[in-house]
Amino acid sequence: MTYQDDAVVIDNDVFEIIKETFECECATDDSKYRDNLFLKTKDYFVKTDDGSYSIKSRLINNKIETLHTKSGAISESFKKFIDPLKLDYNEDIAILDICAGLGYNSSAAIFDFLKHTDNATNLKIDMVEISPETLAAGMIVPSPIAEHDIVKRAIESQLISSGFASLELEKTIIPENIDINVFIEDARLTVQNLAHNTYDAIFLDPFSQTMAPELFSCELFSQFQRLIKDDGIVTTYTSSAPVRGAFLEAGFHVGEGPVFGRFQGGTIASLNPEVLSKSLNINDERRIGLSDVGIPFRDNNLNSSSDDIVNRRNEERAIKRHHSLISSAVKTPIFLGEDMDDEPLKRRVERNLAKVNISGVKSEEAYYIIDAQKDYSEKSTYEHNSRDRILDMNKRLNDVIEGNF
Repeated sequence: MTYQDDAVVIDNDVFEIIKETFECECATDDSKYRDNLFLKTKDYFVKTDDGSYSIKSRLINNKIETLHTKSGAISESFKKFIDPLKLDYNEDIAILDICAGLGYNSSAAIFDFLKHTDNATNLKIDMVEISPETLAAGMIVPSPIAEHDIVKRAIESQLISSGFASLELEKTIIPENIDINVFIEDARLTVQNLAHNTYDAIFLDPFSQTMAPELFSCELFSQFQRLIKDDGIVTTYTSSAPVRGAFLEAGFHVGEGPVFGRFQGGTIASLNPEVLSKSLNINDERRIGLSDVGIPFRDNNLNSSSDDIVNRRNEERAIKRHHSLISSAVKTPIFLGEDMDDEPLKRRVERNLAKVNISGVKSEEAYYIIDAQKDYSEKSTYEHNSRDRILDMNKRLNDVIEGNF
């Protein structure tokens, strides 16, 4: 199985139906194969609460999920990928859409652009999706907003250019001030060939870090750091500690993203802390800066397999746990400086702390480490931000471990 095959997340049956349909189209140049394709495959799509459709995943970890939250597929695009942006529509805008999927995030971006511009500026969107079948699914699904038809036209053009499709059936005209490029390949390859300091926003929307850790690695985020403008924003749905840790290691500031359809907000990253909506919460800062849960995924040459990346992180966690970082078990770092009434839990926490020279949850060492958060503010500024506090706490932990406290 190739990496491209392994990376496909949509249901295997609908994948094969779409693939066979377009093979027949290419062989005959007959439009009948695409006619009513959505109705033929409707059982593989799920209508979400806002009326837009998501698509079912293949069986992953013994579960079948959808590619979007059931609270609303297109609403999720607006809430998590558009609302955090602070774009100046008086200037030309460039957006990189990683794991473009059905095309909803780019459609929402076009909607917002057209809403705020008088055609005096231009919008460029570079969409990246490894699976032509997933892009084709985006062509056949009913459009949740009119702007999705613009994206469908761009997808169709690229599918024809790549030999996946043969007929121009999409009739919507792409506005002259909107330029959409579609890359059907591994995003790790794409980013290495894009110009630096280009993008105002990067959308990062893989299915999950479990499925695709290679799309959440330090090395990929270092490419983002090269591509993003100084005030640009990277936005993703996940609040995962290793993802946030990877952004920090790649030189980004990180903040909390909007909450929609999940218990916790996603992640916003930028080189400028003042464009972030708000800081991470105190406990998240501690877990990332002080425990092994914040160790990121690594993909040194941007070509490792998912399994290799996960195994490499697990090995690094085992090496650093109890040595240079506090164990993440029972979320130990969040209890520093706190009163604990649960005695069995307190004993577990303090055993973990003792292994890194911290004598107790209310010890001098504990207060020394969390003193980095004394000026905590939810507002993210150059003077007070999650990145600086996390790095400072990590340095203080090393002081304690090395006996320099």
